[in-house]
Amino acid sequence: MKKKNVVKSKILFNDIIQIGKRNANKYFVICSVSKNEITNNFGIAVGKKIGNAVVRNKIKRQIRNIIDNNYKLFPKFHNYIIICKKDILNLSFWEMESELIKLLNKGEENEK
Repeated sequence: MKKKNVVKSKILFNDIIQIGKRNANKYFVICSVSKNEITNNFGIAVGKKIGNAVVRNKIKRQIRNIIDNNYKLFPKFHNYIIICKKDILNLSFWEMESELIKLLNKGEENEK
């Protein structure tokens, strides 16, 4: 995920969470909001309840890698916030990737 595709502003980050459409499963919550630009922007939220800084940063790195590998699956013209839940600690990388893709596909079906 390139630095230009990151939600940097705290105000925008909070607005996406409050206003955006939500899709959730046992491991993730994805909040999305439409925008006018063609690129997608992403934010990742991992709470302190999940673990110490090392664990949280590992999860963020894995999610960024999943986003890079599956960038074309995300619909254009959106801002996304991916919120991780505590049950994510029980997943391997491959399970995490499949769960995030399933949730993304579920969200696309709900929009149609």
